[in-house]
Amino acid sequence: MSAALSALSTYRRIFAEAPGSLAFSAAGFIARMPMSMVGIGLVTMLSALRGDYALGGAVSATIALAAALLGPQVARLVDRYGQTRIALRATGVTVAALGALLLCAAFGAPDWTLFVCALVVGCMPAIGSLVRARWAYLYQGSPLLHTAYSFESVVDEVVFIVGPILAVGLSTSWFPEAGPLLATVLLAVGTLLFCTQTGTEPPVHPHARSAEGGSALRTRGLLVLVLTFVGVGAVFGSVEVTTVAFADHLHHKALSSVVLAIYALGSCVAGIVFGALKLKGQLSRRFLTGILTLAVSMLPLLFVKNLVTLAAALFVAGLSISPTMVTTMALVERIVPTAKLTEGMTWTTTGLAVGVAFGSSAAGWVVDGAGASAGYWVTVTAAGLSAVTAFLGSRRLRSAPEQREGTRVESDDPARPVEQLGR
Repeated sequence: MSAALSALSTYRRIFAEAPGSLAFSAAGFIARMPMSMVGIGLVTMLSALRGDYALGGAVSATIALAAALLGPQVARLVDRYGQTRIALRATGVTVAALGALLLCAAFGAPDWTLFVCALVVGCMPAIGSLVRARWAYLYQGSPLLHTAYSFESVVDEVVFIVGPILAVGLSTSWFPEAGPLLATVLLAVGTLLFCTQTGTEPPVHPHARSAEGGSALRTRGLLVLVLTFVGVGAVFGSVEVTTVAFADHLHHKALSSVVLAIYALGSCVAGIVFGALKLKGQLSRRFLTGILTLAVSMLPLLFVKNLVTLAAALFVAGLSISPTMVTTMALVERIVPTAKLTEGMTWTTTGLAVGVAFGSSAAGWVVDGAGASAGYWVTVTAAGLSAVTAFLGSRRLRSAPEQREGTRVESDDPARPVEQLGR
């Protein structure tokens, strides 16, 4: 009981010591809901409208690939011109493209029109990176940054618990386009609310407008994280598509969202505990341990026979996700210059997006060709590749120097108020 109260107190402090943080985090939660709703919502919608899982997976993969190309460029503009100025414009374009995609699907337009719209959807701003950039601005150098990142990781998992249930539930019980339609509305409303919180917005760095420093991707060690996360993203994408198909094969398609929610719940529980811990040791070693654990935890998926055992296996697999994500973002914050932090974080999520694209698409093809449960071979293979990549790149990651512009305040006092931190 005392441990739970201590953990709660730690989380309360990150909001108490940074006025306005609760408002931008809550708005970011709403704006991030589409992150878990669009992909699975489109798969559910197109499988119902056109009876084709491969098409749904391919459209979702197109969005992920487009995000991989456009996302870092949008993030670079955010670092140069500010979050509000860029996020509102990018969201407007994304909402229009999603609306067009839903109309094309509803009125039976040719398949190629879906892919054209999906390409434009890829300019959706990475709200999670924007939220974490605000936390880094407020708590740079403070131990509370670890807690803030852990909290946002938990928020991500709540998004992945609630989002699929809403998307699949609405699309299967109301009308096929309902899930993606709600995702579109939440993106528009959430981003607008987020951008009104200007008091906590990180300042623009004038020198970031110069091309002299090049892309954040050139930062030593960042490419290792990005490539590793391609494999992790393939795990996520293949699990989503295969779980929907597996549940459909057992004539319980609507329960797929519940099973995926249990998967996210495992990560959520781990994230809450992880955020309250005071950890020591190298971040790079912690990252490698997390990736290896994630890879091993995917093996039981090859042996599931029903939704109960699948839910149990996914819950256990989910326990390694949040700690790994938190550690990764802490590594990015440590090695990427402040003026490129949003771009650096977005490159990491871009790796995830590329992986999701390959994973969902490959799983769709395998499911259509070899059966529902065969899709989990894609999951296990992707997890193995991410582990190999992390292991081979561990030396480069360990040697990556800390890069930070301006004064970085190192504090061992977690109670130190945010107003006293160097910015």
